[in-house]
Amino acid sequence: MNNLSDRAVEDYQLVTSAVEKNDQMAYATLMDRYRESIYHTMYKMVHNKDDAEDLTIEAFAKAFRKLHTYVPNFAFSTWLFRIATNNGIDFIRKKRIKMLSIDDPLSEDGGMQDYSNNLKSNALDPEERYIRQQRKKIMRDLLAKLSDKYKKMIELRFFEELSYQEIADELGLPIGTVKAQLFRAKDLLYDILKNSKADGAL
Repeated sequence: MNNLSDRAVEDYQLVTSAVEKNDQMAYATLMDRYRESIYHTMYKMVHNKDDAEDLTIEAFAKAFRKLHTYVPNFAFSTWLFRIATNNGIDFIRKKRIKMLSIDDPLSEDGGMQDYSNNLKSNALDPEERYIRQQRKKIMRDLLAKLSDKYKKMIELRFFEELSYQEIADELGLPIGTVKAQLFRAKDLLYDILKNSKADGAL
């Protein structure tokens, strides 16, 4: 730990307290410290506020589930951002695969590249299925404590992967109401994350 900054040492103490004592204040402090930074990192990656919020929730959920595996060889913030970034890359990869057409060869530099050999079928490969299953498991764990109203919103957003407009159409609600209720649901998910370890929700 000699190579850690004072802030990193303090973070490690919070992690230890969270893991060994189920200290909810420690979880809350870690989340409050890095929530905005994680969100901005996710937003830079996906360029969409709603997706960035979803990915931020997932990053903390995954980190808190794996918190017992963290060792202070490097800063907690580095470990947390690696989890968040990897999750963001998985999200972008899945989204890109969905958007790519076998008949429309593209490449990042504007040249032509044939993806037909890479996209053999529309079926998810084992890695993609695992990623999706893990994402859904995380959200299932969190959903148990939400009210039916918010649970339905999150299910439509995360599991059925509907857009805000599609959710509004499905529930017969104004899109403004959908956005407001999903925003509240996400805040509730953060609150659940802060208290999840004590009752074994995660």
